[in-house]
Amino acid sequence: MAGKPTPQPTWFAEPEEHDYPAAASYLSLTMSSAKAAKMAKSLRKVKVTEFKAKDIFRASGLSLLGISNSHVEKDRKKLLKGTKLSPLLLVRAPDLGQVIIADGYHRLCAVYALNEDALIPCKII
Repeated sequence: MAGKPTPQPTWFAEPEEHDYPAAASYLSLTMSSAKAAKMAKSLRKVKVTEFKAKDIFRASGLSLLGISNSHVEKDRKKLLKGTKLSPLLLVRAPDLGQVIIADGYHRLCAVYALNEDALIPCKII
């Protein structure tokens, strides 16, 4: 008996406009506001690439949030409905040996919960 196929996430071609200020806000927690704004501006200029969900998690060092998190659950419902999601915004932090998920952590958790091998579009600097 075949199981129900895993839903494939659909993505916007580019991050949504509000993702860049959100990324700058998050990054300003770990660096100056000026540097965070510069990083967000740089993210606008790079092309979208793809990485597997599991690899982004490994590189970030973050824990997976479950569907008990309201934001993850909201994004999971979007996935199941076929609603497009915004690509992630990532910043390499070689001094930490990590990738900072500047925007899209909840989307990443939602996708990972359905398919850890899913390719996730992102912009990375």
